[in-house]
Amino acid sequence: MQLTGQTGTARPPADGPPGRGLLYGVGHACARRPWRVIAVWLLVLLAAVAADRAWGGAYGDDFDLSGTPSQTGADLLNAHGARGSRGVAAQIVVRSSEGSLASHREALTSAQGRLEELPRVVSVVGPPGAPGAVAEDGRTGYYTVRFEETPAKFEKAYLDRVDDAVRGLRADDVTVEYGGPLGQLARPASADRASEVIGVGTAVLVLLLGFGSVAAAGFPLLTAIVGLLTGLSALGLLAAQFSFAAVSPTPATMMGLGVGLDYSLFLVTRHRKLLHTAATPAEAAARTVATSGRAVLVAALTVTAALGGLFASRVGFIGMLGLAAGTAVLVGALAALTLTPALLGLAGRRIDRWHVRPPVDEPDDPGDIWYRWAAAVRRRPWTFLVLGLLILGTLAVPVASLRLGHIDAGASPASSTERRAYDLTAAGFGPGANGPLTVVVTLDKDRPTTTEQRTTLAEGLHDALVTTPGVASATMPGPTPDGALLVSTVTPDTGPQDRATADLVHRLQDEVLPRTLSPQGATGYLTGGTAGQLDFRDVLADRLPHVVGIVVAAAFVLLLAVFRSPLVALKAAVLNLLSIGAAFGVVVAVFQWGWGASLLGIEETVPVESYVPTMMFAIVFGLSMDYEIFLLSRVRETWLQTHDNHRSVASGLAGTARVITCAALIMTSVFLAFLLSSSVVVKMLALGLGISVVLDATVVRLLLVPAAMYLLGRANWWIPRWLDRLLPRLDPEGAHPAPPAENAPGRVRETR
Repeated sequence: MQLTGQTGTARPPADGPPGRGLLYGVGHACARRPWRVIAVWLLVLLAAVAADRAWGGAYGDDFDLSGTPSQTGADLLNAHGARGSRGVAAQIVVRSSEGSLASHREALTSAQGRLEELPRVVSVVGPPGAPGAVAEDGRTGYYTVRFEETPAKFEKAYLDRVDDAVRGLRADDVTVEYGGPLGQLARPASADRASEVIGVGTAVLVLLLGFGSVAAAGFPLLTAIVGLLTGLSALGLLAAQFSFAAVSPTPATMMGLGVGLDYSLFLVTRHRKLLHTAATPAEAAARTVATSGRAVLVAALTVTAALGGLFASRVGFIGMLGLAAGTAVLVGALAALTLTPALLGLAGRRIDRWHVRPPVDEPDDPGDIWYRWAAAVRRRPWTFLVLGLLILGTLAVPVASLRLGHIDAGASPASSTERRAYDLTAAGFGPGANGPLTVVVTLDKDRPTTTEQRTTLAEGLHDALVTTPGVASATMPGPTPDGALLVSTVTPDTGPQDRATADLVHRLQDEVLPRTLSPQGATGYLTGGTAGQLDFRDVLADRLPHVVGIVVAAAFVLLLAVFRSPLVALKAAVLNLLSIGAAFGVVVAVFQWGWGASLLGIEETVPVESYVPTMMFAIVFGLSMDYEIFLLSRVRETWLQTHDNHRSVASGLAGTARVITCAALIMTSVFLAFLLSSSVVVKMLALGLGISVVLDATVVRLLLVPAAMYLLGRANWWIPRWLDRLLPRLDPEGAHPAPPAENAPGRVRETR
């Protein structure tokens, strides 16, 4: 067998000298006219912030699961006017400090009347008159307040009006706590601002220590902050037109700040190197954008493509999270490619004038620590390859016990009103009362039923429900106002996030309801918040392979088109999957197994939130490709000049190791700073993303990538001729490889 292909030999682009193209022109223009560029960005930022304040939208956790039992059941309830089905429900839990709630009847009735008068309230049902609204001990009860839309989206000022409505109860010595989306509205101000300050502060320290120059530290920070504020304002304007999850600003902030710092840092580092040989600072900035800027552009497109792959889940909630983060990434990249060269042009050759220690540049000395590291890996590539694989494999072991679920209010801080409402409900009514299930039964239109037959059906269903293991109680199924449906409320023995509750939902939906109802020509559906979350989990679990396949395929094709090497693209995809598996393993060990969870302020073990693996995969895969692209761009640049694989790998690793390490430290600090959040889901994302960046910048970039490229040798740059002709050329500023002659040294021929 004979494999014939080619390796890259450079030829100048058709439009002029090498390196002079679109990105070169952008960099040169921005550096020549810095004040214009800075003024434009300031105007864009001010306009975006003002527009967001005036017309920006709100965020809320609304998602559609068309075709699932929970969504079908909810649609049936709305269509047939079932009592209490309209609007979004929230709970207000009350508990008498002394005696029963009956002794507070007047205050309870007055509070209900005042709640009904609030704007956007559809209905209020609660003690003392509502059946089941008071626990057996007589001291605990709850109002069910239905709003026109989720109160989680309301302004904080709305909560003051709710407080006023229940003030009489509190004055009457009754404890009042808010649950559900009303409890979400009552959450304290987010810790995101503190996280951002910590991330920025750490970035300043890392940049000053790593590069010594005040300007080299300040320019990336300024660029990242401008890009982040602009991106978040743009996201707010998008939220006025589209539905974004409540958590959307957090991943957008993480990604916008992290990649904004990284992209600008890579440009500043390359510019300082090129200043030594460029005729003018503007020329150095132009060449910087034409070389490292190309890597930034490709990296940003790769990250955005990975985030866009979330739409393959066909769940709008998840896709819009990807859009939120992708918006911040694109704005951050645009700021890096335009505002950074403007600042560099403004600084001129005085960029290192202010420094805290002698400024550090990209190494040229073969005695530099990173050259010595590259030489060590070259001497023992198999050792380093096996070591890296063992590290990632060990960390990935916990993934085998991954359990997806929904993290309920029981995992919220004990100081929050939603956690106190959850605990009061669990103590008074049982843990399952925090996640009741609604059974909706439709009757066969072609088989008319008498009142007696419906009664028999309802009694048989009730008996089947109450005798099902895991059911604490079930109400007698009753008809909707039009008589088209039968509705029953089932209370599980266990809380919403317990595995036993998920098992119960599947048992009822897949076994109990079909067995009981099918002989009567009826169909049953389980709906409600808990059932909906479990359907959401199952849908995402089924579609995660689609997301993985599309994201990996898109990244593979993009890398193939950029680096013209099937092996390089395949290696990048495989190694990134390994690092993602290791990050997942750490998340499972901490949150499911509880290893070190108390250090993060988590009081109990929890399942992994259903959408976290999908979201983490897209973000981590995109970020992993970031560093891969920065490293491989420098390796390929040297390869096109020398056609020496060993020298190319060593030069690329040494040239990017310091900046990748600093960038990784900065991004890790940005992510881990969000561990301060009160949201367990945000903590989960923060830890997973932070660990993934550490693994990617150390184990993958310093061990696995150079070891694999040393072992592959010249095969790294082999590509079949037919594939080279077929692929588009995503090399806007670099040289385009030309096919070598038949006996040229670049020819790679393998015979077996």
